Amino acid sequence: MTGEMMTPDPMMKPSRLVEPGPLVEPGPPLTPDQAVRYSRHTLLPEVGELGQRRIRNAKVLIVGAGGLGSPTIMYLAAAGVGTIGVIDPDTVDDSNLQRQIVHSQADVGRAKVDSARERIQALNPDVEVRTYRERLEASNALSIVGDYDLVLDGADNFPTRYLVSDACEILGIPEVWGSLFQFDGQVSVFWAGRGPTYRDVFPSPPPPGAVPSCAEGGIIGALCGAIGSVMAVEAVKLICGVGTPLLGRLLVFDALSMAWREVKVRPQPGRAPVTSLVPAEPVESAEPVAGIEPGTLLRWLDDDRQVLLLDVREPVEHVVGTIPGAVSVPWSGWRNGPPAALLDVLDGRDRAEVIVVHCASGIRSEQAVRLLLQDGWRQAVNLYGGFAAWAKEPRP
Repeated sequence: MTGEMMTPDPMMKPSRLVEPGPLVEPGPPLTPDQAVRYSRHTLLPEVGELGQRRIRNAKVLIVGAGGLGSPTIMYLAAAGVGTIGVIDPDTVDDSNLQRQIVHSQADVGRAKVDSARERIQALNPDVEVRTYRERLEASNALSIVGDYDLVLDGADNFPTRYLVSDACEILGIPEVWGSLFQFDGQVSVFWAGRGPTYRDVFPSPPPPGAVPSCAEGGIIGALCGAIGSVMAVEAVKLICGVGTPLLGRLLVFDALSMAWREVKVRPQPGRAPVTSLVPAEPVESAEPVAGIEPGTLLRWLDDDRQVLLLDVREPVEHVVGTIPGAVSVPWSGWRNGPPAALLDVLDGRDRAEVIVVHCASGIRSEQAVRLLLQDGWRQAVNLYGGFAAWAKEPRP
């Protein structure tokens, strides 16, 4: 979906950019029904009948059918984009419905790409829909991305973001990128050879766990519509070759103050061009910590096994529920190691005791387990999937 936010260098200056022409050649003349359907587009001098034929002839890949993918899918389908590809390996969850408007209650448990396909076809039967219920990997990225004129990146993780950027750079395809977190959004257009790429603006990913996901930090649902709509507008502009795209400009939106600002960005001088797909190297690598599945923890608790449960979510996150018996030690107090509140809990306990740590999805708790292991608590383990996975575990 969405989630991670990074701050670019506000001192970066724009490069001399090449204004792109239309990205797509016009398709066949519009039918009478299409002329009526898209009349509000064709009335615009910048678009006209020729521009709408370009839109009808365009092939756009949308990475992620989540918070950003939802509004872009719907607006591009309504605009009459001829072919829309949607790639997403996930299924619809109840927690998605607060913002992922392409899905409905009846879609919970279904593949997101199947739900998205039905919504597109219901909105505009003229659109050809291609779906990929898989994760974008180095092994499939070039073959998938290479079939499209334009990519909209609404991914919810850093490896996919870098992979999308690298594939687009190799293939010479423009990318419309967006990112969300809490009340903040960012959007830009990346296009190697005509402006910066994602790697120019964000050279390397942050350390694992340094940036909370939307599942951990939260997000205001309507923000997805604000940023996703801008992404859809940029896509139409690029297809038709009208206006000034967000090349060399990163648009930043603060929903709390209802303010937009623009940050100038440019290609990094001397950066070697991407010529092959390789996994993005993390800033710091670490061996995965030991963990247990929610079902295992449930059996332990049913058997009255001696386990210390630590909940590192923030108190406001407890509204969705808690694991019985868990001790709350919020992650915000762990920055310099185990906090004083935890030391009081651990005082006098056997360091060989099993400690199960959980957060919302397993990211912060993994970092907490590392700190406990460093402090000598040898049996500290992470709860895989966090509270979200625990809540889905079937009970007798």
